[in-house]
Amino acid sequence: MSAMSTIAIIGAGSIGEALIAGLIGAGRDPQSIIATNRTVSRNRYLAQTYGVRTSNDNETVVDGADFLVIAVKPAQVVPLLGELSDTIAHNDSTIVVSLAAGVSVGAMEEALSAGTPVVRVMPNTPMLVGKGVSACAAGRFVTDDQMDSVAELLRTVGEVVRVKESEMDAVCALSGSAPAYYFLMAEALVDAGVSLGLSRELSTTLAKCVASGAGALVEQHDGELSALRAAVSSPAGTTVAAVRELEESGLRGAIYRATEACAKRSAELGS
Repeated sequence: MSAMSTIAIIGAGSIGEALIAGLIGAGRDPQSIIATNRTVSRNRYLAQTYGVRTSNDNETVVDGADFLVIAVKPAQVVPLLGELSDTIAHNDSTIVVSLAAGVSVGAMEEALSAGTPVVRVMPNTPMLVGKGVSACAAGRFVTDDQMDSVAELLRTVGEVVRVKESEMDAVCALSGSAPAYYFLMAEALVDAGVSLGLSRELSTTLAKCVASGAGALVEQHDGELSALRAAVSSPAGTTVAAVRELEESGLRGAIYRATEACAKRSAELGS
């Protein structure tokens, strides 16, 4: 990704803002980024906070952009690209990067002029703190160099993995929606601590610290993740007693069913 390239972000809500923050944190010139949002107040906030250029005219933003990041609601993506198709076609170097769930590469390519490079991305919310994972699937007209430049752009807010589009529904279940599973676990731990007699404040502090520490250990561990659990599980100890209860309560089965339900719903939305 050239330092001189222009990045246009249409629909700069929380995910779009996270990308802006990551790009600027990585040394990107704020004036090389131009964002749109439906409200004047939101545009003013983005300009004042990050120093980026803003506009409420999508066509002006798209004209001359090297990267066009689409961060609007899924139902708006195809109609929006149809409206902007001619403008996008005027610039041979524009790469369309969609962050919208469920919108296929094929549907986007059909709305655009033939030959327009499209990359579909499944992001997740930890990108708000630079710890996201972006799964990328390339369209028919994306070159290896273009895919590398998109990965470089997204790496400012976390890890980047390349996947087949046919894997996107499973990726949604394993990364796109998965932070919510961990949030639910942390929420349950807080309530369990209160049930055991701890204050909600102390329970919340402990649950947050455990989530942060366990995540860091997982991130740094190179082997099988089961080894981390085994290292905490002394024979006939307290952890083993708790883990046995979780297993007998069907935790693994619940995760299988939850991810299957998520992937199925993702496929339904995409159709």
